Amino acid sequence: MNDQVEDRQRSPAHEILELLQSELAAAAPFFRTGERNERLRPGIIRRLVAELMTDDERAAYLGLGEGCRVRENAKIISPEKLVCGKYVNVGEGSILDASGGLEIGDHTSIGLYVMVWTHSSHLANLTLRNVPGSTLITRKPTRIGRGCFLAGHSVVLPGVTIGDRTMVLPGSVVANDVEGGCIVAGAPAQKFTSWADMVRPQS
Repeated sequence: MNDQVEDRQRSPAHEILELLQSELAAAAPFFRTGERNERLRPGIIRRLVAELMTDDERAAYLGLGEGCRVRENAKIISPEKLVCGKYVNVGEGSILDASGGLEIGDHTSIGLYVMVWTHSSHLANLTLRNVPGSTLITRKPTRIGRGCFLAGHSVVLPGVTIGDRTMVLPGSVVANDVEGGCIVAGAPAQKFTSWADMVRPQS
């Protein structure tokens, strides 16, 4: 009888904790000490906990503003350096790298598997000096305006500014600044048309 009462009182959280404890025990031999590992681990745990939440819960837990949503498997690097507006949607599998400073305006959507970068290690790779903490890693602030839509699998490179009400079509690589109110496409992304051209009455 007592066992049945105890089973009813157990919540899903209890079962999840037991599973985590079992996996942690199995993984214990593979954990390493060191400044870098200890610095990265809290963020890894935070992302693990966030995966148990709904998109609006996840956004609030990660410190995003009113009305924001973050879908499953999205990753925010250096979230403390992210300045995010209201009603921002972040799609599944997206990577938002804020390590060099990242701003996202209100009512902007980041599509599925979009990558927004504020740092690059290409110099460290090319000079065979790709070691943790390399001084050759470059960081530049990236800014995405209000009312933007970045479609799936797009890439935004470090240091780029995207103006308000801009749409980036699927698979584009935004390597240079983009003026507001336009649609861009391609690799590198080029202006395809503007909202003004789209809504202008046809003669």
